[in-house]
This record gives sequence, C-alpha cells and structure tokens, in this order.
Amino acid sequence: MRSIAEINDKLRTGKATVWTAEELKAKVAELGVSAAAKQVDVIATGTFEPMEASGAFLNLGQTDPPMKIRRCWIDGVPAYAGFGAVDLYLGASHPVEFADGEATEEGRDRGGGHVIEDLVAGKPVPLRAIGHVTDCYPRASLETVITRDSINQFYLYNPRNLYQNFIVGVNGGDRALSTYLGPLQPNLGNAVYASGGALSPLLNDPELRLVGIGSRVWIAGSQGYIAWEGTQHFPLQKRLPNQTPVGPAATLALVGDAKAMQPQWIRGCYFKGYGPSLMLGVGVPLPVLDAVVVERCAVRDQDIVAPIVDFSIPRRVRPTFGSVNYAQLKSGKIEVDGKLVRTAPLTSLALSRQVAEILKAQMQAGEFLLTEFVAPLPTDRTFIPQDHWGQMGAESEP
Repeated sequence: MRSIAEINDKLRTGKATVWTAEELKAKVAELGVSAAAKQVDVIATGTFEPMEASGAFLNLGQTDPPMKIRRCWIDGVPAYAGFGAVDLYLGASHPVEFADGEATEEGRDRGGGHVIEDLVAGKPVPLRAIGHVTDCYPRASLETVITRDSINQFYLYNPRNLYQNFIVGVNGGDRALSTYLGPLQPNLGNAVYASGGALSPLLNDPELRLVGIGSRVWIAGSQGYIAWEGTQHFPLQKRLPNQTPVGPAATLALVGDAKAMQPQWIRGCYFKGYGPSLMLGVGVPLPVLDAVVVERCAVRDQDIVAPIVDFSIPRRVRPTFGSVNYAQLKSGKIEVDGKLVRTAPLTSLALSRQVAEILKAQMQAGEFLLTEFVAPLPTDRTFIPQDHWGQMGAESEP
C-alpha cells in the first residue's frame, strides 16, 4: 500500500518510478502484477483526440465608458455573454457566423476551437460586441483586437472530455454520411473508432478509484484539474468482468489555464459536413496505491470492446453489428456483416503516447505532483434520454 503523500515525497526527491501505460503493460507481461506493483509508483496515461464539448472563459476587462456585453463575436465566432458584463464563454464547436446568425460558406471550416488555438498561440484576434445600454453601462458597441496577454482570465472549462470508451461508426446505407466521427462511406466502406483503447486514461482506471474532483491532470502542456463529472457521465454502462465498459461510460469536466497552454497540444479542427471541433492533449497520472491499480492498468486492447454502430439509421438508438475489440480495430481491418472493413482512429495514437511520455518526464523531474481528490466521481449516474417532448400537448413538435 502507498499513499499519495508518500508518492509525492518520492517525486520531489527524484526517487519515484514512473511508467507510461504501455510500459506498465509490458512490465506486467514480463514480471507479473505483484512484482510490477512493487516497482512502480505512478502510471502516466495520455490521449490526443477531438473533444468538441470544450470551450474557454474569457474576461476582457472593462472599457471606458463601461459596457455590458449583450452579443459578441470573436473572430466571427459568437461568444456567450449572458452573465458578467465583460465575461464571455467561447464554445469550441460553434462556427463562424454572418451578422444575421447564419454560418458563412467560407467560415464553415472554422470555429471556436480555431479561435482558442490562435489565442493560446498569442495571435491577435478581432472582437466585436454590442452592449446592453444602462445607466451604469452606457457604452453601446465595441470593436477591438484581443490577445492572450491583453485580457484577464483565459481558461478552458470543458464540460465533457475523456470519454471512458466510445463507439465504432459504420454506414450500412447507400450514400456517404458526414458525422462527428468524420466521413462514413456507404455500404460499410469504412469504420471509425474514437478511443485509444488500452492507451485511454479512464480505461486504465475503470472503476474511477484513482481520479476525482480536484485531481491534477495535464492539459495541453499546462496543469489543470478535474472540476466535476462530465456531461453525459454514465458509469452504470454495462461492463466486462475486467470492469471496462462495453460502450460510452464515464466522462470528466476539466479546467485549465489557457494562458499556460502550448499551441501544439490544442488545435482547432473541422469535420467536413459536420462542423468545427477541438483536438486536445490530456494526460492523467494514476497513482499506484496497491496491486489492484496495476492489475486494472494491465488491461490490453484485446480485453476492451466497443459497439459497431450503423449511422445510416437516423435515430438516437441505432442498430449495431455487435462489438469488436481494440486489437482488431488497431489491426486496420474488422469484419462487419461478413465483410472486411478498413478501420481508422480519430484519436492520434502516436501523439497520445507523446502526451504520456511528457507527463512521465515532468513527474520524474518533480515538476508535476499528484493531488488528493476532494470528492469521488459519482458511480451511480444513469443516462436520461429526451423522450418526453410529446407530453407537452397534442400539438407539440419534436
């Protein structure tokens, strides 16, 4: 048994042993769980993947005369202004807009994630705002240019990151589909999966024993924290005997200082026909408190499965072609309905490994310490679908 305080003492003095998740799995195969658990103190996990349920809070500082912002666009992307006078929230997946609210043709491939990337990189971006004129806030409009260093707070608050497993998307129909997994070719032309499998942080802590509210994590080169459970947090998902879920399960809400982030680890992206998003690097350290931690982290790609979902059926609950394990997905081809289908990951496996290596190096140098979480993540959340819209009356519309 180890405590986080004991592990932190070893990290401060450079005496801690830190392995990446891949190194841990190799060591367990060589030494076994018990021997590996005696050697390692922390397991570094990482991912680099699209996380569209992300965004940034910004505080502009007051103008003279003062202004209460009613509507705002940052480099053409609407920012929400429904709280403090000059506080804004910029969503990663909102596209550039015309003044009348419609997305421009030339702007459909650009959104909040790209603006956040530019601000993190120190680039100037234009801002236009319309004020709600009152006696204490007489200014009616503002046009200016802002940078990371010309505003007060600039931090990410991401309502849903780090899905604990996800789905595999295919298209059994006769036309190409543009989805949040990217293009899905007709007649089972391809399959796209959106998790790193055995590399994925939360699949190495399937029971959420090691992370909780207040746990320190690595976000895009800076140190951030788990702020809450993520939206659509569904820990009651069905699970295999090794406790890994068979589909989308737990999620995390993350917060981190965007002024300290590195632009190579936070990148705006675009899914053709679907919209903009944000690629984000996140690393999660897992303290080795006992041998059970090592046993869970030793999980392999062949031990984790995901459902194969047919996107050609436009319903919330779509039919599936069964499930497949991540070793099969990472081989490049799977069999679906008797047909060999090529596969591709949305998660960058190479960059996920780099995130874990960077986190490992920072911990070995004593630059990144563990935190005790202040409250555990809930393990009893169900997933509530929106099926009651028709109960408002016979004339209600979906």
